[in-house]
Amino acid sequence: MGIPTLISTATADDDSEIEFTSGIDSTYDEYMFVFTDINQSLDGYHLRFQVNASGQSGFNEVMTTTVFTAKHDEGDTTTALAYETALDQAQGTGYQPIARTLGNGADESAAGILHLFSPSNTTYVKHFYSRFSNYNSSNYVYDTHTAGYINVTAAITEIKFGPNTGNLDGVIQMYGIA
Repeated sequence: MGIPTLISTATADDDSEIEFTSGIDSTYDEYMFVFTDINQSLDGYHLRFQVNASGQSGFNEVMTTTVFTAKHDEGDTTTALAYETALDQAQGTGYQPIARTLGNGADESAAGILHLFSPSNTTYVKHFYSRFSNYNSSNYVYDTHTAGYINVTAAITEIKFGPNTGNLDGVIQMYGIA
């Protein structure tokens, strides 16, 4: 792994979404988004993302994704490892969940990292993966792994993060990796 260079920091304070609309360019082949203390205003909604290709709008690029989670409840009675078929996409244009069913309590937050590879490449599709840890609305800790590709050969220049509904607090930092 190369050396991360901080490009920008976005702090949400009861915002419906966070967008990075500049700074994703050909300077770096890999971009890393670091999420700290993400908390949502409503119980049980996913933290999600979507992108725009250069010159496009609507945050609706085609993706193929896969999601699996490991979970453990607070009472130490239930554990599971599962492929989350309801959260993946097969050439879908929806927002992709990356942290599952966050809670809205002060102790129900998420932290994680999303990597986006070669977003400025205009020959190949763009790959990504993420890993998040969160305490969710049903008193479980989740370890959520998401991976896939954005099926466009145009450059990706914008990315948006937010819950299905409601607002969020927290910090997202965008790094370029040389």
